[in-house]
Amino acid sequence: MQRLRSRRHRHAVLVPLIGLTACVLSACGGGPAPAPGSLPPGRASTTGGEAPSGGVTSAPADGSAAPGDASARPARPGAAPRTPPMDVYAHDRPGMLSPAVAEFPERVYVPNSESDTVTVIDPRTYRVLRTFKVGRRPQHVVPSWDLKTLWVSNDDGDSLTPVDPMTGRPGRPVAVDDPYNLYFTPDGRDALVMAERENRLDFLSPRTMRLRRSLHMPCRGVNHADFTADGKVMLATCEFSGRLVAVDLRARKVRAVVDLADGTTRRRDLRHDGTRRHGTRDGDVSHRLRHGFTQHGSTRHGFIQHGSTRNTTTPPGSTRNTTTRHGSTRNTTMPQDVKLSPDGTTFYVADMAKNGVWLVDAGKFRVTGFIRTGRGAHGLHVSRDSKLLYVSNRDAGSVTVVSFALRRPVDTWRIPGGGSPDTGGVSADGSRLWLSGRHDGVVYVFDTGDGRLIRTIDVGAGPHGLAVYPQPGRYSLGHTGVFR
Repeated sequence: MQRLRSRRHRHAVLVPLIGLTACVLSACGGGPAPAPGSLPPGRASTTGGEAPSGGVTSAPADGSAAPGDASARPARPGAAPRTPPMDVYAHDRPGMLSPAVAEFPERVYVPNSESDTVTVIDPRTYRVLRTFKVGRRPQHVVPSWDLKTLWVSNDDGDSLTPVDPMTGRPGRPVAVDDPYNLYFTPDGRDALVMAERENRLDFLSPRTMRLRRSLHMPCRGVNHADFTADGKVMLATCEFSGRLVAVDLRARKVRAVVDLADGTTRRRDLRHDGTRRHGTRDGDVSHRLRHGFTQHGSTRHGFIQHGSTRNTTTPPGSTRNTTTRHGSTRNTTMPQDVKLSPDGTTFYVADMAKNGVWLVDAGKFRVTGFIRTGRGAHGLHVSRDSKLLYVSNRDAGSVTVVSFALRRPVDTWRIPGGGSPDTGGVSADGSRLWLSGRHDGVVYVFDTGDGRLIRTIDVGAGPHGLAVYPQPGRYSLGHTGVFR
């Protein structure tokens, strides 16, 4: 009995001591224990985040922690600071206008390719303010790298028309050969003219637009592009060859050619001094997709060999010819607009003939996947929160909303009665998506909250690459408004 009482006494003393020790250790650990069901620190939630249009819930597209995620808690005193996730569009948020554009009135500039004019619209009232003449076949309205000028690319007129964003009025045209589209290197050193009919990439002075150097492309119909996150490489599309070209901007050399028809990548690895790296050869096939793609030259799945005289089949409902105005035949792959994913790992490439978007590794320049969207997939526009990609399907008369996090469509916005949505931009506050109606002589305005078409505005014939301006961002990479 005495031994039993002794054991009970020791137990009574140990229990409080254990409880006191646990309390001290908890205090030293920096706070209370996680609530039941919560995640350990540093672990991302798979269900948190805002639901994109269409009701699909996903983690933030830029890779940041979801609301309520343990990894979003403040770091403990003395702990190493967490590295914020990359978002190449982090400076494109609402309210982040550069001082260079803060005083510019909000306008929408619409180049009418078949009318040789530009229509200026007030986005608040949806009224047409004026229409002015420019050179022959204007294709895009492009913000300059320093954000101070808008350039109208007059493709057949071989000129660029400057527009003052403060007054909305044109200046004296500058002679430039075949400016189908216009981009700027991320460092602002060069303007890049996509000379589509000449199959060239021209390097110009971004101020005077004088030619510095030309780089002939190993493909036909170069016309759209975007840049790697470090700004060293541009990935351009060649519409009439069904290929992508990676250009080393410092060396001004082609680094790789991606053939979308068979999924191969031929690398031309270059040092920054322009010399080849040891052990590489032009034409080396570094990668061939093995799932769903045909071997080179096969007609299986609708692919045909490049250079074949066989005509391609126009997608149902398309109003475009299978022959270009330059006399060349189109391939069953017709890459168009390009956008880099917010995390900088993947290029999204629209393809009008394949009716969807290719995914291309931004480091290895390899095709990694495909997302089907709609007939005539053409323009790509990123939402202001970097979570969604708006894909305009020109032949389907619709816009597909793709989640960057899920890499799949989460919603589709349809134009009542059909239409031809092409290229445009997102309003500065992110609430509106403006797109030209290429074959209908109109401009479409969508509510990005619910996808409703809220306005159709009559403009000139053949409206193409319209620019919504000004927009947030530190500098412009060109096209109709790609900002960083």
